[in-house]
Amino acid sequence: MRCLSCRKFSGKVICERCHTQLMKPTVSTRKVGTLDVISLFPYRTIAPLLLRKHGPAGYRIYRYFAKRQIAPFLEAFAEGLDEQVWLIGIDEFPASGYAHTAVLTRYGRVGKMPNLSAALVAKNRVNYAGKTLRYRLAHPRNFHYRGPSGIRAVLIDDIVTTGTTLREAYSVLNNSGVEVLFALTLADARE
Repeated sequence: MRCLSCRKFSGKVICERCHTQLMKPTVSTRKVGTLDVISLFPYRTIAPLLLRKHGPAGYRIYRYFAKRQIAPFLEAFAEGLDEQVWLIGIDEFPASGYAHTAVLTRYGRVGKMPNLSAALVAKNRVNYAGKTLRYRLAHPRNFHYRGPSGIRAVLIDDIVTTGTTLREAYSVLNNSGVEVLFALTLADARE
């Protein structure tokens, strides 16, 4: 196997040299309504990797980001926790053989932060890739939450673009009695 960054032979999807030198998160926070959205990278810096999500290497790339980027971030966050906080992936519906957010929540989970598998699913299978804000607002995902109420959670998604999906997911969870502490994404597409 070759490193998907430098193309040198490696036993991993991203070799240790590239992980150390190139994959340093540039954490940013932005507000989507009242929700804090924390992103680990600007989209442009990891776009070539994220765009492979529908190909053969997609699962391994998302597992890499979950284990090597999301888990350490959540581990640091969990150090001060006195109670359990759940990870809820946005629409863990399998496309291309796996659900991108399910990989992020499964391999990104840490001690006091287990994941709630497929708890937040969209009834509307609309694809927002390349669509305008107007289109996104006219075609909501219509999320349904089928998990416990009275819990605290972190919302997980791969990319935040306009924030429409996160805003809708946050609203559904809030109305279902879930206290969302913040959303965590791999990349922020806002330039």
